[in-house]
Amino acid sequence: MSTARILAVAGKGGVGKTSISAAMVRLLTAAYPDKRILAIDADPAVGLSTALGLPVGETLDDIRRQVAGEVAGREGGGVGDILQSVRGRLLAAMEHCAGYDFFAIGRPETAGCYCAVNTYLRQVIALLIGEYDFVVVDSEAGIEQVNRRVLERVTHLLLVSDASRKGLQVIQTVKRVADELVMYERCGVILNRVTEPETAAQLDAGDLPILAVIGEDASQAEFDILGKTVFDLAPDSAVLRGTAEALRKLDVL
Repeated sequence: MSTARILAVAGKGGVGKTSISAAMVRLLTAAYPDKRILAIDADPAVGLSTALGLPVGETLDDIRRQVAGEVAGREGGGVGDILQSVRGRLLAAMEHCAGYDFFAIGRPETAGCYCAVNTYLRQVIALLIGEYDFVVVDSEAGIEQVNRRVLERVTHLLLVSDASRKGLQVIQTVKRVADELVMYERCGVILNRVTEPETAAQLDAGDLPILAVIGEDASQAEFDILGKTVFDLAPDSAVLRGTAEALRKLDVL
């Protein structure tokens, strides 16, 4: 069983996390055709599926709701059956694509009777992730939800910000939260949609290393409007070049 390299992408909403996550999936599948790659859409808006050109069927939250009724009232002996059931349903819910697999988490975790189900889900996901070489997680605004709902650790934490003060403040806050809640090995910042190259030198990312600076990409905006996917982008597009640079600095590519 392999030790997966888990790349979690986080930052303020609207800074391009999903586009960068999708670019990672494309770059990894091209660079490692013999490796097993899993893409997880951990944002309730399920934007990663759109960027990859995939339908969203059953989500992790759907499975949680189905299993909740089965868990209620069980004591002791039914745990093994429940775990097998969850694993089978999660595998059935995955989209199996050329070069990678995909699943979406769906709505945020809720309290109450889901507590036991969430424990089973984490156990099953931990086992499944062990079967992959790379896992890309497109998270919502904050890394703590990845820790709480899906993973106990990530190996690479990629923080994305635009040139706004708020975006930069958010990534530094996420880093502080991650230091407390998430085990990770490498961390860095991708500055996205920076209109002027000289602007990047003036931006304050604290003590976080800058992995790449990505300018505005008109072709990507046009592709979003036309409903095209990351796999339609030209290889020299800004988002692919910048994401590749970041992955090289993290020794992923």
